[in-house]
Amino acid sequence: MIEIRGLVKQFPGAAHPAVDHLTLMIPEGEVCVLIGPSGCGKTTTMRIINRMIEPDAGSVLVAGRDVTQVDAVDLRRGIGYVIQQVGLFPHWSIADNIATVPKLLGWNDARIAARVDELLALVGMEPAMFRSRFPRELSGGQKQRIGVARALAADPPVMLMDEPFGAIDPITRARLQDEFLRILRSLKKTIVFVTHDIDEAIKMGDRIAILRDGVLVQYATPMTILAGPADPFVESFVGTDRALKRLALIRADAALEPLGPVAPAHAIAAQASLRDALARMFETGADTLAVTGSNGEVLGLVTLAGIRANTRSDDATNHCQSPYCL
Repeated sequence: MIEIRGLVKQFPGAAHPAVDHLTLMIPEGEVCVLIGPSGCGKTTTMRIINRMIEPDAGSVLVAGRDVTQVDAVDLRRGIGYVIQQVGLFPHWSIADNIATVPKLLGWNDARIAARVDELLALVGMEPAMFRSRFPRELSGGQKQRIGVARALAADPPVMLMDEPFGAIDPITRARLQDEFLRILRSLKKTIVFVTHDIDEAIKMGDRIAILRDGVLVQYATPMTILAGPADPFVESFVGTDRALKRLALIRADAALEPLGPVAPAHAIAAQASLRDALARMFETGADTLAVTGSNGEVLGLVTLAGIRANTRSDDATNHCQSPYCL
């Protein structure tokens, strides 16, 4: 869906390019997270995709079309964009904010009203309660929900999300991450997501592109990066707790062991992560938990020994540097 070929951007007076011959491909329907230290080129790359910044060399193709060959205004109307500051128009109602792009596209009033209500419901905000409110009446988390709803209004196939949860408190941030992962993946959008937080990158991304001084250092799935960092920089960047981070990517029902004659006293839901299971073990003092399905049925066991086995990295040591590696 998005292919970046040899992208270069050099700002005047800078010691090195902000983006230095970047090449990578983002498959349709996946979340690609761009991450790295400040000044690594992640936000510049994102802004080149929707031509808020023009490149010096290279190309960006969206659905096979070179973005430089498309009218910039038309391009942006077909790409959802969510930023940390949200950028809602303060004197417009929530409904009018969400309807910004549909109005520019000439949708009729009935279609716009239906879409506004549909999106408010999608992001968990009761339409009758919120459509007539103004941004000043919303919390930070609610404003961010409206920002996402506005970006989805014209049903764009591509979304750009630049530190969308960076200004929100940690508890609200974790909840919004979970909700938006569910929403965006159910909608099968192709998403470019910029963050400086490696835990957020691991949670949100199907693939992670780690940048340093404008250069792509490693591009792979979260599990591959955690199991096999490409170099000491990546190893340091992802942190010393790589084993625990890997556990957060593995569901409890992916590590099931057979149920014995007696079910353990403590349980964990099948969709919980092995990291959650480990925390539950620390909380209860148990080294074995029952794994339960959506109806409360016991599916099997997860054990401390099984969790230990899943922290080993010798089963995934792919250091692939190709932009097409999995």
